[in-house]
Amino acid sequence: MAQYNKRTYFLSCAAALAILVAACASAPATVEEEVASLAWPPLGAVEDASDFDPAGLDALATAMQAYVDDGHVIGMQTLLVKDGAVVQYGQYGVRDFEEGTPTQPGTLYRIYSMTKPITGVALMQLYEDGAFQLDDPITKYIPEFEDLKVLAGTNEDGTPVLEGLERPATMRELMSHTAGFAYGLGGQDFANEQYRQQQILRSPDLDTLIDKIAGVPLLYQPGKTWYYSIAVDIQGYLVEQLSGMPFGEYLETNLFTPLNMDDTSFYVAEEDYDRLADLMAYYEPAGRFVPSTTESTQFRKSTIALESGGGGLVSTIDDYARFCQMLLNGGTLSGNRVINEDTITLMVTDQLPEGAGTGFDGTRRDPDAGERHKFGLDFGIITDPVAMKSPAGTGTYYWGGAAGTWFWIDPEYNLFFIGMIQRFGALPGEEADFRGESMRLVYEALDD
Repeated sequence: MAQYNKRTYFLSCAAALAILVAACASAPATVEEEVASLAWPPLGAVEDASDFDPAGLDALATAMQAYVDDGHVIGMQTLLVKDGAVVQYGQYGVRDFEEGTPTQPGTLYRIYSMTKPITGVALMQLYEDGAFQLDDPITKYIPEFEDLKVLAGTNEDGTPVLEGLERPATMRELMSHTAGFAYGLGGQDFANEQYRQQQILRSPDLDTLIDKIAGVPLLYQPGKTWYYSIAVDIQGYLVEQLSGMPFGEYLETNLFTPLNMDDTSFYVAEEDYDRLADLMAYYEPAGRFVPSTTESTQFRKSTIALESGGGGLVSTIDDYARFCQMLLNGGTLSGNRVINEDTITLMVTDQLPEGAGTGFDGTRRDPDAGERHKFGLDFGIITDPVAMKSPAGTGTYYWGGAAGTWFWIDPEYNLFFIGMIQRFGALPGEEADFRGESMRLVYEALDD
């Protein structure tokens, strides 16, 4: 791991030296360009919307505002970027239910499973350093999993029927949710019930998380099917083991600092807490959304200590935009390369066994979708827009978060879109399709 840290360090030093040399040489344009790149994206300033029909962009803004007006959310931010330029930045409603503070640049959001692609990039940095191969068994790095069993049914008395592993899962399968792990977010089977009963996602640290997972059977033999799982929290543990650094420290050093993602973290600092958007949950007796103030939604170290690679980060829309633009750029931003273009290509290439797919996008399942989407390494992928009934370009990759945040990156049209909201549940009979509606309107507005 020292090799990658040195590479990042030298890149950062080189960028800093370039600024210093430019300043000493009385070349203000160069300095201004560098400062501008660090401040990108300039929220509130449209840079170039020439590829879009203005009426179409107005329709997009109107639809997003309607979600607020109709009570689906109290606030929202959206960002559309094409060719590296801001096309539309939208801020709607409020981030604070009691005070009525408007959503605005710097608003913090619990991005939950939009953490997963970040963790995947971190692990693939270590892949580039030769720390592992994708077809290595995960037991090579996590020997605690050598005795894992597989759930094969249930006895009449309710006890599980278990069978042995045919073979250990590989790193590739871990990163494509085909390793067979459960999650505890759904399912009434023995494995998912154990995740809930043992509160595995509330583990105090990653070592404890791994020890608990080692005692719960897999749902499937590795490589058989796609099942959304705790696999990315396991990846966070692997980043620690392979790098020799605490997971959060690794992300800060190798991703957040090079990308100037200053507001992305596992915990909200006390001085920044007023920027954290209220998380709303639908409350049936009131017939509306109300603030959710449980310990697990506060993102304080005192209430949720685990640095969860699967869903633990808080971020801003501009921070996440820098992550998306880096990917669209082929791994670089502001003069820093954080991952190689070939590695990104690998991550957004289908890794699923034949016949497998997913109708889940990180926030919701779409029963009306066409062919199930494919999955790479910590990204969902639209490989065939026509068959998948998607307006996006071929090769679009995406994910979302449990509180409704969503994004997609479209290399064919060189654009990305991010939406930030904070809510659990939905209005009865009126489930809002934020991703589907925003995607439809973006491509309708895009001039051919």
